[in-house]
Amino acid sequence: MNENLAALVPELALLGAAVVGLLAGSWLPRRRQWLVAVLAAVACATGLAATAVTMATDGEQTVFSAAFAVDTATDVGRLVVLAALLLIIGMSVETVRNHPRETEYWVLLLMTGAGTLALVGANDLLMLFAAYLLTGVPAYTLAGFAKDDPGTEAALKYYLMGALLGITMLAGTALLYAAGHTTHYGTLATTLPSAPYGLVAVGLVGVLAGLLFKIGGVPAHFWVPDVTDGAPAPVAAYVTTLPKIGGLIAGYRLLHQTLADSDVNRSLLLAVLAAVTMSLGNLAAFFQTSVKRLLAYSTISQVGYLLMALAVTNRSDAAQRSLLLYLAAYAVTNLGAFAVVTALPRARTLDDYRGLARHRPDLTAVLVVCLLGLVGTPPTGVFLGKLEIFSATIDGGYTWLAALAVANTVASLFYYLRWIGPLFLPTGTSPAGTPTLSARWPTATAYCAAVLSLTLGIAGQAVLTVAEGPLLR
Repeated sequence: MNENLAALVPELALLGAAVVGLLAGSWLPRRRQWLVAVLAAVACATGLAATAVTMATDGEQTVFSAAFAVDTATDVGRLVVLAALLLIIGMSVETVRNHPRETEYWVLLLMTGAGTLALVGANDLLMLFAAYLLTGVPAYTLAGFAKDDPGTEAALKYYLMGALLGITMLAGTALLYAAGHTTHYGTLATTLPSAPYGLVAVGLVGVLAGLLFKIGGVPAHFWVPDVTDGAPAPVAAYVTTLPKIGGLIAGYRLLHQTLADSDVNRSLLLAVLAAVTMSLGNLAAFFQTSVKRLLAYSTISQVGYLLMALAVTNRSDAAQRSLLLYLAAYAVTNLGAFAVVTALPRARTLDDYRGLARHRPDLTAVLVVCLLGLVGTPPTGVFLGKLEIFSATIDGGYTWLAALAVANTVASLFYYLRWIGPLFLPTGTSPAGTPTLSARWPTATAYCAAVLSLTLGIAGQAVLTVAEGPLLR
């Protein structure tokens, strides 16, 4: 039994910073609570450095009686989550500066980030459910952080759906335990093939229901537009990005580790879910006028593309690397778009962005890069991610799903262009979207995210090489 806590430096750094930040924030005056944000950023940087060391030394291992795995998927997931957390911290600075509950914001963000890292490495059903709770409970509070009517409604819907599908996930865990007599993935891989088919199938659906809620996939997607629209923009950026990273890697590990030899046809189920999710997200986004709701439905469609990798988990050797690359590219591109939204707090509809190119060509360039990146336009990272995931889907025998994904990609160009078009139209006055001087941090974050998106597209082959490593068995 390996209890090497050094393997958990990224997770311990976030949790330790949360505890220290909560204690320090209780004594710091309001004007000094920004120090907790610095502590949060240092914790993320520490986690990134520790992950780089782990990857360099090829330290694949399991800890806590093999309940948590440190492998290629965990390492890449850590890099993406911690880098995304840094971007979210950057775009949140102006939103919560001098807020009476500024410390609480940073502590909640650190805790839910640690929960996401726990999802990424979960190698046991009980660890998976504990990570689900640690990711969700702080996020429910963050959704209602503003304590206004839209935020309160968003938090309530988020919590109620999370509680319902959490119970469903726990029931599925119990059924898989009854079928396999264990909760550890490695042992389940040997016991589930001989277990009753119906018991395994129903248990798997229950666990997947919880993960679908976490990632915002159909039919557990109803919370996404309301929470994204009602929460503060940095929180909306978080809920549409980080839980998806944790949930999708957790789902991939669960399917790859436990059901490789099972007769349960999970591939067809996930292929259908992917098809419905991408199509519904795109169709619902077509005529949205609120920029946050448009991004909310956009993120649902992106989940559909990402689910394609889970559909071919044990059918294509490229499934893991395509999923990890797409997640990394999607994370920075989506956060870049939300950073622009954060920098323009008065711009709530597409018309509010009219004429922005004349007044702020820099933010316009960032927004164009991120929106076209979400479509999958070269040379952004999402283009390479989509190319890889479409190829893996065809290799896995689901050509029809890849063809539907291509059609959805082309169709998505319509609603992104509805946002891009007004940027270059003439306007007689300064648009509502012109940022104030206080938007320096989210503006800088938007620049960084756009650069990262382009870098991933240009240097993506290096990422693919890293992501080719095996999962632990």
